[in-house]
Amino acid sequence: MVRPKKKRLVSRYPTTTCFVPENTPPSGTINLSMEGIEAIRLSDFEGFDQETAAQQMGVSRQTYGRVLAEARYIIAEALVKNMRLQVDGGAYEFHGGGRRRRRGRHMQKI
Repeated sequence: MVRPKKKRLVSRYPTTTCFVPENTPPSGTINLSMEGIEAIRLSDFEGFDQETAAQQMGVSRQTYGRVLAEARYIIAEALVKNMRLQVDGGAYEFHGGGRRRRRGRHMQKI
């Protein structure tokens, strides 16, 4: 029996979910997972080290490194092969998803 995949924490949904080559028709489509785009954002855009970024996503450093390496490979393949890059899918949940804040007796409803 295969172990179920642990969901990775993602801060927000990306503003753009598709990147298409300009001036030439794409040679195909390749998918980048939500956790892949989050790993790229944390390491390459925000500049976090892998340990800090792994904590942000709620995974081990080794798992984070694997997700990041796979995301970089997918992006490189899309650029080199002139492919459409679609951000979609993956095992993820948003920060705070499913967790409710406890309210004291005297606190107002939010």
